[in-house]
Amino acid sequence: MGINSESDITANIQIGPTDLGMVRIYVQGEGVDLPMDFDPEEAIEIAEELMAAAEAARGMGAKPKKPRR
Repeated sequence: MGINSESDITANIQIGPTDLGMVRIYVQGEGVDLPMDFDPEEAIEIAEELMAAAEAARGMGAKPKKPRR
């Protein structure tokens, strides 16, 4: 499965600091419990990548269809 593949899988995501000074991204879904810990610098890089992807996606939004005549 790639970035552009659609899926019917649903999951929950939680993001927060741990008591060890890490940033945890926790993904939970059917048959999946995936905690991922990052140091603060890595977490900032991930946040910057998310922001850049969001800006790119905003520019690619569904284009309005031309009305039929």
